[in-house]
Amino acid sequence: LRWSPWGRPGVKALITAGLFVTTLWNVRFFLNPSKESSKGSKHREPLVILVWEWPSKQVPNVSRDVCRELYGITGCQLTTERQLLHQANVVVFFHSRLQPGRDRLPKERLPGQNWVWVSLESPSNTRALAEWNQTFNWVMTYRQDSDIFIPYGKLVLNQSATINIPAKTNLVSWVISNYHRAQKRAEVYKNLSKYLHVNIYGKANNKPLCKDCLLPTISKSKFYLAFENSIHRDYITEKLWRNSLLAGTVPVVLGPPRANYEQFVPADSFIHVNDFGTLEELATFLKTMNSSRYQQFFAWQRRFSVKLYTDWRERICTICTAYPHLTHGHLYPDLQSWFNS
Repeated sequence: LRWSPWGRPGVKALITAGLFVTTLWNVRFFLNPSKESSKGSKHREPLVILVWEWPSKQVPNVSRDVCRELYGITGCQLTTERQLLHQANVVVFFHSRLQPGRDRLPKERLPGQNWVWVSLESPSNTRALAEWNQTFNWVMTYRQDSDIFIPYGKLVLNQSATINIPAKTNLVSWVISNYHRAQKRAEVYKNLSKYLHVNIYGKANNKPLCKDCLLPTISKSKFYLAFENSIHRDYITEKLWRNSLLAGTVPVVLGPPRANYEQFVPADSFIHVNDFGTLEELATFLKTMNSSRYQQFFAWQRRFSVKLYTDWRERICTICTAYPHLTHGHLYPDLQSWFNS
């Protein structure tokens, strides 16, 4: 016969008592789970993102759950209240708001708290970076290799399968607010204008366009000079996304190489200045293009539509989406060298 502990009265009683206690514990947990389950609920607390100083004078209301309500991003709490610094998981600093001297920064960084440097300007228009070495954990820029990538716009898939080309009344237009002769775009425009007429709008030509006038005015042109103010990798701004593609014109781009643009938009959706040996050749190409060839530049509309990023709240909310995948504890030793690379 096989020996069994169940045959000994003392052991049998112990096991029975143990089962009874376990049952009582499970009933207690079922009836009142809050205290026990709260221990494991910490990871469900919202990520607190403190914006140290908003990039514009007008600060939007972020007291509600704006990330969820506006952009469907859950578990993300934005705040501009500096008294919440000790609760913040992430602190956001806009370069345009950074003042010389570190006395404007928080006096201390909490363990596990990450600081983000944010800029949408190009290196040519960004000053005093060397002062911020060993300060920021993450960078948030238009560069694709940023920790948090924030483009000016992008193409998103749609199911419309239709092409919409606004009626055209002129050949080329350009909106320019800050015209500086030393810039590459000024030189290219000056030489290109020898061969064709360019309709110029904006403060630089004393023809400013109101916010609601911009797209309807540009849309009447066949081509738009999407000339960036400086040439850097990935620096592709609203001049392409809003003023050209969204307006329904064909962008003639001056910026990083064609291959860089093709990482963002289809190769047949734009014309690159560098595609031509001379600006006279470019002008001839634009002036002699037939209707069939022109319509080919809009083929992208069958599959895509333009999404603009214009609300800083949306950009900041994306930090919560990226947060689980970011490296924690790293500091940028030389921010200037990284940004100029």
